Amino acid sequence: MIGYGSIGAALERRLLACEADVVRVARRARPQENVHAVDELPALLPEVDIAVLVLPETPATTGLFGAKELAALPDGALVVNVGRGRTLDTEALLREAGAGRLRAALDVTDPEPLPAAHPLRTAPGALLTPHVAGGSASFRPRAERLVVEQVRRFAAGVPLSNAYPG
Repeated sequence: MIGYGSIGAALERRLLACEADVVRVARRARPQENVHAVDELPALLPEVDIAVLVLPETPATTGLFGAKELAALPDGALVVNVGRGRTLDTEALLREAGAGRLRAALDVTDPEPLPAAHPLRTAPGALLTPHVAGGSASFRPRAERLVVEQVRRFAAGVPLSNAYPG
């Protein structure tokens, strides 16, 4: 699980119910929570069967999962991206999937929306969904709370939560 924030933790609960072994990776190590730092990825990836990207798009995460990281995964590994498309190097993924070495399940892509003739649409071992991973009954109430909190912050002159200038 690459991106262990609130969404990653929620996804982990569901994976644990399926008896999955989950390795947690976040920006910084949190040893007390058994969370690895992102700079530990080179040592972790060779043992990973499924790499789940649950990353926000920030200057630090854009392109974070690139050719080097994909090459470190074992043959037959699955790359799942439910975070942001630009965190995964599309061209590098296409090379690995095109060679039949890796598989992909992508709810988000770069570019997004994906053009009709984009090679990801016909890449072997690639499953694409139309950016719907976040949909649930809890989405609307959470989104409403976030909007209210952001408006309050703005009105009070306080920095917005999770602001990203790009």
